Amino acid sequence: QVHLVESGGGVVQAGNSLRLSCVGSGRVFSSYGMAWFRQAPGKEREFVAAISSRGATTKYADSVKGRFIISRDNDKDTLYLRMDNLSPNDTAVYYCTAPRQAYIIPPPVPTAYEFWGQGTLVTVSS
Repeated sequence: QVHLVESGGGVVQAGNSLRLSCVGSGRVFSSYGMAWFRQAPGKEREFVAAISSRGATTKYADSVKGRFIISRDNDKDTLYLRMDNLSPNDTAVYYCTAPRQAYIIPPPVPTAYEFWGQGTLVTVSS
C-alpha cells in the first residue's frame, strides 16, 4: 500500500508563492511517475501537473503553465509543487497522487491514479 502525505498549504495573497510537498512511502518512489491534482469547492477534481519517475519529463495544465513547477527528490521520496503568481482561481485542495502502473508520464485524468494523499488546502485572497 502506498501512503502519501501532503504539506505546505495555507492562506496567501494574490501574487505570492507557495511550495507544496508530498512524502511517499510503501513502494519504490523513484519507479513511478506522479502528479498533482486540485479540487475547488463545488468543482470536479482537475489535473495540475505530472512528472516522470526520474523527473526528466513534466506536463502541466494550461491554467498553471509558466507559474507552477513540479519536481521531485527521489532520495527523499518527496514530490514538490512550486506555485508562483498565485491567483484566487488557484484556491483549492491540492492532492498528490500516484498511479498503480509505471507510466512513462502519468496521464492527466484522475481515473488513472490509485493512491491519493489527504490533500492540503491552498487559499488565495485577492
